[in-house]
Amino acid sequence: MSSSGFDVERSDALRLVPHGFFGAGAQAHQFGYGGPGEVATVAALRASAADHVRTGARVVTPHQTHSTIVLPVAEPWDDTATGRPEGDALVTDQPGIAIGVVTADCAPVLFADAHAGVVGAAHAGWRGAMGGILSNTIAAMESLGADRSRMVAAIGPTIAQASYEVDAPFREHFTPGDDAHFAPAAEREGKARWHFDLPGYIAAQLERAALRSVHDLARDTFAESARYHSYRRASQAGLPNYGRQISLIASP
Repeated sequence: MSSSGFDVERSDALRLVPHGFFGAGAQAHQFGYGGPGEVATVAALRASAADHVRTGARVVTPHQTHSTIVLPVAEPWDDTATGRPEGDALVTDQPGIAIGVVTADCAPVLFADAHAGVVGAAHAGWRGAMGGILSNTIAAMESLGADRSRMVAAIGPTIAQASYEVDAPFREHFTPGDDAHFAPAAEREGKARWHFDLPGYIAAQLERAALRSVHDLARDTFAESARYHSYRRASQAGLPNYGRQISLIASP
């Protein structure tokens, strides 16, 4: 917990750039406009988190739709509950902007080429990761002058393999080449089950992209209930809504 009251974690791989993975923590912070709480309260919290990452930075996030769309940010747009551009990743080389994504089991992935001053933030669930959101983010950063041989990435709080039970229809989306990311789970209702390693699946894609460094914070959003929001945990408890954490990064 930082002196600001935020529960924020940083990756050593991104030590050269301002960034932070913000959890709920003891203050029960909730950063998503679709989650519980008043819009004005969420907006103020997001703005404060951006300022915590880099003093005076404006928060910029997309309206996330589990797509593979990457949005370059040359100028900040208003951080409103509605009307933000749709996409699931942002890239920028502009100082004074804290780009970010909100998550609640999916992976927040922050990227940086500190030498070029180019950063990226991606929301990667299994569909987005399979569809190419990560490679698209890398390509968009390269279009701004980044070089993947200098690029580092950090995978923030994500549902871990032990917490992510899936069924046969889910596994059918994947190829035999992805078998390493599935571990057997106990049968339920007479049907085969597996545990899926989402952060491992993402890390493998990033490593194949030949980035200089990939770091997984290895935080489990489902299991670490005192620290993180989780869509799956809320769903299993029958809750009508769920919170989100935010992950932010700014150009150095």
